[in-house]
Amino acid sequence: MVLERTAETLWMQRLLRRAAAVGAAGEIPVAAVLLDEQGRAIGWGSNRREQDQQPLGHAELVALQQAARLRRDWRFNGCTLIVTLEPCPMCAGALVQARVGRVVFGAGDPKRGGLGGVLDLSRDPSAHHHMQVEGGVEAEACSGQLERWFRQRRQQQRERRCGTPAAPAPAG
Repeated sequence: MVLERTAETLWMQRLLRRAAAVGAAGEIPVAAVLLDEQGRAIGWGSNRREQDQQPLGHAELVALQQAARLRRDWRFNGCTLIVTLEPCPMCAGALVQARVGRVVFGAGDPKRGGLGGVLDLSRDPSAHHHMQVEGGVEAEACSGQLERWFRQRRQQQRERRCGTPAAPAPAG
């Protein structure tokens, strides 16, 4: 299934709002949705590592688990996963194992990305399944949201260490 750019953009904007709420609750602001062959949401996920104290609480994995329960199947050949940040190697491996047909992400991750950042599991010769990958949908908004969240978190950590409020981070 290939979504029109406008549909991908609308989904990504919705995911950005969801990620903002997750970020306000203390999680890294990442959200994902898995769409079936007709473009219907069958799995929603957002980071839950802190909330659940679970190392596997990544948005992509949460969405896959929800969709698998709904469909009573673990194969998602014709499905599209949309996520605000390029999946890490763990999540990219799970997407390959789940046979997801297509992955669309917002912000690339040159330090930890598993679909083109530091490695590309979607094209690895050892992968039994190859998926389409498209990055950069609403990339500026997605990366900006993450940058602001991490800047605020670093400021809060400095304040806790020093016991005094740090200078406000520059806007933008």
